[in-house]
Amino acid sequence: MPNGDNWQSDVLRDLRGGAAQQQSAQGPAAQAQGTPAAGAPQPPQGDPAQGPGVPAQGQGGHGTSPYPAPHQPSAPAEAQPQAPQAYAAQQPHAPQPRAPQPQARPAAQGPGARPARTPDSRPVMDKTLAGAGLKPRHGEPFATRALRAARRTVSSSAAREVAETTATAEVLQQAVTTGRQIAVTSIRGGAGKSTIAALLGTTYAHYRHDPVLLVEADPALGTLPLRLGAETLRWTTGDVAGIVEPQMSLLDVTGYLVQLPDNAWLLPGSQGQIGAMLDLRSYEKVMVSLRRYFGVTVVDCETLPAEVARVALSASQARVLAVPATLEGVSSTYAVLEWMRGLPRHVIAGTVVVLTETVPHSGLDLDKAAEKLKATGASVQVLPYDRHLAAGGVIRTELLAQPTRLAATRLAAQVFELSQQRR
Repeated sequence: MPNGDNWQSDVLRDLRGGAAQQQSAQGPAAQAQGTPAAGAPQPPQGDPAQGPGVPAQGQGGHGTSPYPAPHQPSAPAEAQPQAPQAYAAQQPHAPQPRAPQPQARPAAQGPGARPARTPDSRPVMDKTLAGAGLKPRHGEPFATRALRAARRTVSSSAAREVAETTATAEVLQQAVTTGRQIAVTSIRGGAGKSTIAALLGTTYAHYRHDPVLLVEADPALGTLPLRLGAETLRWTTGDVAGIVEPQMSLLDVTGYLVQLPDNAWLLPGSQGQIGAMLDLRSYEKVMVSLRRYFGVTVVDCETLPAEVARVALSASQARVLAVPATLEGVSSTYAVLEWMRGLPRHVIAGTVVVLTETVPHSGLDLDKAAEKLKATGASVQVLPYDRHLAAGGVIRTELLAQPTRLAATRLAAQVFELSQQRR
């Protein structure tokens, strides 16, 4: 019975005695309930500082108390074992596993270039088809060349020819402050557009010391790579548009181009596949990025009135319009030139019309046709018939007829002078 004078001491004594009896009655079950999980450190069974009547923390019939004992120091956090993942996360100097580093890009792509799929090289022409071609002929018969050589020995035409060639070379070798862009197009296929572009690019590369670029902006089975003698093609204009960056050097850029003789380079429009397309955005990006590396850029455009061709004509400093030397070709070209007269004055003034003879006798009065076309404000040149050019295939300049070489050189000089007038 509790004593009325010291009832608090009696209550504490009864509680202590009841707890001890309950612990002995429960036995191992009570101890198992208060035992910590496997792997955790075993707490001390009793602390002498707490007195004999106070159960150890985590033991007793009522389980772990929600409040710590008044004088029991809490176990330090670092003394408790943890899972390996948590342990590694808490170590400040533990080596952290590094993420796999991406492979370095080729130097030609430059920093920040968008990775692109590397296309496979494709031959310009199938080997079986290439074997079907005959041996290329000279542009003019042997008798014509022999007669010209005889006349040169007895007349002063050789001196005049040398003087004309020297004056033309001086024009072609003029320095440029910014790259000149020359666009070559036509209003229909078969007018000799790619042939003229190849002749212009070859002439500039022969006379100039700075690099020359030829761009094929006609991906629909264009013939410019074949005419220039390229053997294989890999990167196209559309591919380079997704790779080129402003910080690239000339060495980086030329890694995506086809090298030609005399410091000339080619950027093809396709790999000879059906359905290849060139959008306006890709063309603009390529031209803006590449033209600063080259002294002269010749663009083989699509036929009018394609969108890329119209943009190329307006963005170029000079334009060349290839026309077949036929009555139908002259009539259609005259209509196009009349339309161009409605554009800014420099467009028609910087345009040269080239009448291309595809047969020995065209049946057209070239002088009257040229006079009619000149009335629109455009310049007119004639590219005479050449057996070597008419046969197709690779253009070999040593096989060109002399009138063809002179006409190509005069055309290149006139177009270059027109491009110099437009900044």
